[in-house]
Amino acid sequence: MTLPREPAPLPTTPPEAWEPLLRLARLAARPLERFLRIEAASGILLLVATAVALFWANSPWAESYVQLWRTTLGIRVGPFAFERSLVWIVNDALMVIFFFVVGLEIRREIHHGELSEWRRAALPAAAALGGMIAPATLYLAFAGAPATRAGWGISMATDIAFAVGILTLLGKRVPAALRVLLLAVAVIDDLGAILVITLFYSSGVTFAGLLVAALGFAGVLVMQRLGVRSKLAYIVPSAVAWAGIYKAGIHPTIAGVIVGLATPVRAWLGPDGFVVGVRQELEQLLKIAPQELSSDKLAKTLRSVDAARREAMSPAESLIQALHPWVAYAIMPVFALANAGVVVSAGALNPTSWTVITGLSAGLMVGKPLGVLLGSWLTLRLGIGTLPAGLTFRHLVVLGSVAGVGFTMALFIAQLAIDDSGLLAAAKLGVLVASGGSAVLALCLGRFLLAPVVTPGIAQTADEAESSSAI
Repeated sequence: MTLPREPAPLPTTPPEAWEPLLRLARLAARPLERFLRIEAASGILLLVATAVALFWANSPWAESYVQLWRTTLGIRVGPFAFERSLVWIVNDALMVIFFFVVGLEIRREIHHGELSEWRRAALPAAAALGGMIAPATLYLAFAGAPATRAGWGISMATDIAFAVGILTLLGKRVPAALRVLLLAVAVIDDLGAILVITLFYSSGVTFAGLLVAALGFAGVLVMQRLGVRSKLAYIVPSAVAWAGIYKAGIHPTIAGVIVGLATPVRAWLGPDGFVVGVRQELEQLLKIAPQELSSDKLAKTLRSVDAARREAMSPAESLIQALHPWVAYAIMPVFALANAGVVVSAGALNPTSWTVITGLSAGLMVGKPLGVLLGSWLTLRLGIGTLPAGLTFRHLVVLGSVAGVGFTMALFIAQLAIDDSGLLAAAKLGVLVASGGSAVLALCLGRFLLAPVVTPGIAQTADEAESSSAI
């Protein structure tokens, strides 16, 4: 009797690859892979990009920094021309993807996340609302003159990448429930910032642009009703919606938010359907001898498996997983590099500029923690919301402090709120100073107020060690 042969081992390299060069590439990529697995990696990249921008803008090569972002890019087709500066492309085009992901995350949280039940959503909603009202009020108290009043919305936002990075630096002092609460507060905070941008920082709205935007959004909804599942197919109607919003005088990033909110959050097959579908395809494939397996049959099976893979997750969840690394590790650092290059010169700051810096510092470093704490306290006092298990008032103090790191969204709103270049530079400097101060304050408070979280296994080991030493 002939024994069945063991299957040949799978090749470890592509047939066209040169083994020594491939091994060198994998060795070089290993540190990058380790870095990207760090939860605070996005915040670290933002910090590096900010430092580079500040150094560049204040170095002997400062003119090259300005000229780089003024570089004009665009397309020309016959008489039609669309040309914009590089900084416009970053702030008005690339940041659409950032806001699209924000819309996806808001939609997901409302459907099956921390915002899906009003009792769970009440606390982060009140904390976020307080964290928006108090900073704006403090800003107006310090910089409420007509020349600087428009910047009241800058200190309302929280930078989730930096905030999560700060909590990560606190290590075991931060329980998982505090991270979840921070994410919920940041999601509502982003929603509030989006409303502020739409209502207060958009130019005169034109009807023709709104009509074009409505056609684009209608195209997205009609395609969903027709069962179109290819994500690439939605680029065209989404681009039409973006163009309409831009033409209407509303900031075009709002189009990304609306499309994100309209993205389905329910999977077609789900995990169970994926397992069943793939198992059926593989069972059919195993009935065929390898030498008799045609390329057409293999291609058909691979298409079925790929469709099952695509439909195992909801479109919203799938897009978040695909786009989040690009947003965190590319778009946000590029935005920081383009917008954080502030010329730091005491002589260039006049009394009006100092009121902007003071107002933003007071709003982010004092107003944010105060608003978050007051909103949370009022909700708990009235019995509307509940504090997650394992969290105390001390955790809310740290939450309020870390929420004062505004950075990305604050810089973005500053671009829209302030037209004067001198005041805009002061606003950027105020955001950087206040965000850095809030980060240091949150780290100090976290070290002082929060004790390390000890898991049951570690606690048991510690008790055993103490017992053995006593014997």
